[in-house]
Amino acid sequence: MLSKEFTLTNKGGLHARPAGGLAQLCTAFQSNIKIEMKRKTADAKSILSLMTLGANTGTSITIVIEGNDEREAMNKIIDFLSNLVD
Repeated sequence: MLSKEFTLTNKGGLHARPAGGLAQLCTAFQSNIKIEMKRKTADAKSILSLMTLGANTGTSITIVIEGNDEREAMNKIIDFLSNLVD
């Protein structure tokens, strides 16, 4: 299991478009991928679940991945979140 904290720096946080892109990216992996924020947990493969977090700019999230492709998934997710523009 891998876990990493990440602070959202893009203007809109995880609003519809970034949440959709993240969910689409995560569905390519077999690993179980969760995003945690405060006491909430979202399935990273579901846009609706991600949007219920209400993650705005400056919000600290924790990415939790468990599975056989967890390292590759973590690298791709961090790259995706680091390059969000909006």
